[in-house]
Amino acid sequence: MAEIIPLPTKPAPRATRDPEPLWRDALGDQLRRLRHQRGERLADTADRAGVSPQYLSEMERGLKEPSSEMIAAVAGALDVTLVELTAAVAESLRAESLRAESLRAEASVAPARWAYLLAA
Repeated sequence: MAEIIPLPTKPAPRATRDPEPLWRDALGDQLRRLRHQRGERLADTADRAGVSPQYLSEMERGLKEPSSEMIAAVAGALDVTLVELTAAVAESLRAESLRAESLRAEASVAPARWAYLLAA
């Protein structure tokens, strides 16, 4: 006769992962970095882009989900193409992901190191 295997009453806990950064946050960081590299005030860039300084500020802080037209306008005001801006955002997300992965790997190894050191 077949063995009866009891089903778990609740789902197994999932490994907790840090939330991935949002694209809008990485975009905002890149826009702010580019504006600062140019030594511009928020109002100057916003004026050239045809957006309000408040809207540009919210974009930079990751509070807005700007349309592609808004992103293109601000990129143009900062003298970068959409391709350049998108590549920079993608690279910053990739770097952030690699940093987080490295920290997770280090955190999983650290307890084993301490156990080894304590046993020595």
